[in-house]
Amino acid sequence: MKNFRISIPATSANLGPAFDSAGIALDFYLTLEVRKAESWSIKNRSDFLPDHIPYKENIIYQVAERTANQYGRALPPCEITVFSDIPLARGFGSSASAVLAGIEVANQMCNLSLTKEQKLLLGTIEEGHPDNIAPALLGGFTVTAQIEKEQVKWTKLPVPVLDVVGYIPNFELKTEDARNVLPDSFTRQEAITASSVSNMMLSFFLTGDMRQAGDMMEQDLLHEPYRAKLLPLYPDIKQKARQFGAFGTVISGAGPSMISFAPEGTGLNIAGKMAEELPDYRVVHLKIDPDGLKVIEMKDVKEETAAE
Repeated sequence: MKNFRISIPATSANLGPAFDSAGIALDFYLTLEVRKAESWSIKNRSDFLPDHIPYKENIIYQVAERTANQYGRALPPCEITVFSDIPLARGFGSSASAVLAGIEVANQMCNLSLTKEQKLLLGTIEEGHPDNIAPALLGGFTVTAQIEKEQVKWTKLPVPVLDVVGYIPNFELKTEDARNVLPDSFTRQEAITASSVSNMMLSFFLTGDMRQAGDMMEQDLLHEPYRAKLLPLYPDIKQKARQFGAFGTVISGAGPSMISFAPEGTGLNIAGKMAEELPDYRVVHLKIDPDGLKVIEMKDVKEETAAE
């Protein structure tokens, strides 16, 4: 395609105890309009993005160029307009969406015909782990395992019928800082218990027992007890969300945002009540995106607009 649009959802990884493994896609989006051009330009059209940086310093361009080079292709110049409602450094996979955008730009402009498996592996190598890349690429609810550097296993689970409420603070937390508070090792018993909790949470998701899935989500031992100290209202958000009807509440990715899972149809009500409790937070009602990365030819976009 010469002119096309890429849409990539935000993600929330870990879901509590499924650390660096499980993730869901959410209906915040990074959107790129890409046109073949005589020279490179990347224009940001979002309050969440810097007004202007040289295109060579943009992660989308950098990943696109590396991807093209890896397959022995020259990346042709493009004019890219970027729109995003994914908050940066808040735990919603903004870097994963940008990485996938770069991979897809190279895929389309260089006619690479990459498979989902290839895109997932490329994205994982760029990101360091697949938990955000997989749901952004595939949509829905994904579970991954990076067996070795060049091998990523994944599965896409049935999308749970539920609402999601997000709590976005007005401060950033870099993933590196959130990782630095984690211990370097765990005892055997801690590892066994943590693994068991994760397995039980996923099992309850699969059987549709969201009450118990919510309970297990809040029993993580691997990262939340350590990251909680970086989030001033962590215990209050969990307690209030449960009081208002949520199944369970966890840190979104590395934080500082948090998300609650709630019964279908209750998300707006819970979000409204939580917004009153959290005046310094942006509280949002979200849905799980079932599809992940999408690419549409720009002429089709024009036709859709005319039809509407």
